[in-house]
Amino acid sequence: MTVLFALLCFGGLVAAVAPRLLSRADWQEREPVLALWVWQCVVAAVLLACVAALALSAAAAWQSVRGQLFAFAPPGVEAAYGLGDYGRWAALFAGLLALGGARTATTLVREVRAARAIRRRRRAELLRRVPVLPAELDARRPGADRPTERLVVLESERAETWWLPGPEPQLVITTAALRRLGGRRLDAVVAHERGHARARHHWLQYCASALANGFGQVPVFVGFREQVYRLVELAADDSASRRHGRLTTALALVELNEDRGSFGPCPPPHTHLPVRVHRLLDPKPRLPLVSRVRLTVLALLVPAAPLLVTFGPGLHAMA
Repeated sequence: MTVLFALLCFGGLVAAVAPRLLSRADWQEREPVLALWVWQCVVAAVLLACVAALALSAAAAWQSVRGQLFAFAPPGVEAAYGLGDYGRWAALFAGLLALGGARTATTLVREVRAARAIRRRRRAELLRRVPVLPAELDARRPGADRPTERLVVLESERAETWWLPGPEPQLVITTAALRRLGGRRLDAVVAHERGHARARHHWLQYCASALANGFGQVPVFVGFREQVYRLVELAADDSASRRHGRLTTALALVELNEDRGSFGPCPPPHTHLPVRVHRLLDPKPRLPLVSRVRLTVLALLVPAAPLLVTFGPGLHAMA
């Protein structure tokens, strides 16, 4: 019972305390990629603690599960966990944790399906407004070399660019954006969108939304969803600025969004554009390499903790 109790306490403590600590960390804007890594490690630690607790409680409640779980364990390992001491609470814990796992999987599937439906709808709209040319039809035939991305120029009076992920990724640029942006500023916007694509930021957003929608009362999942949308934009800004300069990237963001009121006296809620532009124009120095390595290692230790708690009694029994 001690291992199960320790796992549940660890998961609850990390879920409650980690978002508060990370919200006070002012280095996240300086190192958005590292901040995303830390958030992922924290979320993974909570999920690992729940999965390990589910496995142990199910093994304590049902002999068939216990036999499969410890089928290849050396003698004395199963006894080290004291599964017989869990009593009738084991089935209750296993049922609650299984319901949580099923809810997580359901919300993730629902989130992915909703995102795919939106992509299909947007692709159909693009195909209607920008028909496929004969040369592109030839490129889609079996055996033809397919480009890694398809650039779509959309006739529109609204300056927009966006990346549409999927089996056939598309980079969409409106004619208004082409007229408004020129030269290096347009290249910076394209590099920003490609930064999202290379890092697979859309999958991070799917997972964050699924966890927050399924468990809106868990602070770490809500904080992960709030931060991931901001941090992926900062990371893409850095990817563009490394290639085309911070000033060019900042000017591209301003020109692309100047008619949306983002920089006026009453900006739209939840907009991060002013902060992003100010960050590019007045950059703070990056963290020293030693600090970055230290944070990376510390972040890795967080999901390692529930694994050590889970396998600790077994390793001690084999020693």
